Amino acid sequence: MPPATAALLTATVAAFLLQGLVPSLTLSLALWPLGGQWMLVPDAGFAPWQLLTYAFLHGSVMHLAFNMFGLYMFGSELERAFGTRRFVVYWFACVVAAALTQLLVLGLSGTFVPTVGASGGVFGLLLGYAMLFPHRRVMLLFPPIPMRARVFVTIYALIELTLGFTASSSGIAHFAHLGGMVGGFLLLRHWKVRALA
Repeated sequence: MPPATAALLTATVAAFLLQGLVPSLTLSLALWPLGGQWMLVPDAGFAPWQLLTYAFLHGSVMHLAFNMFGLYMFGSELERAFGTRRFVVYWFACVVAAALTQLLVLGLSGTFVPTVGASGGVFGLLLGYAMLFPHRRVMLLFPPIPMRARVFVTIYALIELTLGFTASSSGIAHFAHLGGMVGGFLLLRHWKVRALA
């Protein structure tokens, strides 16, 4: 496993384990909405570092497992293609883009809940993988159907968009996932990255 992917995976798992030992970590490191409603949850409120730290926290073992599987699977390939430094920049750009999108959505909806999870970064990795390797085959888990990476990511993005408008009470940050993809797309366009295979 390339070094940055391994370091991100290790740090995220360690942060999840620390969450269980120090519950107050969520108050300071999760992404809290902007505004004055923080009084509803004592000691909670937005801080700038949360644009990055929320991605190291997770809500459950399954949440962590799915995100770390995506980081391992797609992050390893992208780090080999980009190089370590550029990969790290790409990962955190997607994480921040997802966070900013989530803050906007929470602000518009008036919802005051914290956001945790690396999903925005992982969706950015999915987008990056599809842009670099559009013709590679990706196998779905449920159902096990192989399809080209660009088709898989397009379908997944459309599903996320649909769920974002129809499943508002699910607790899943669908628009943050899309924000991670958009952030990744814009950065790859800025870098003028072309498909490799």
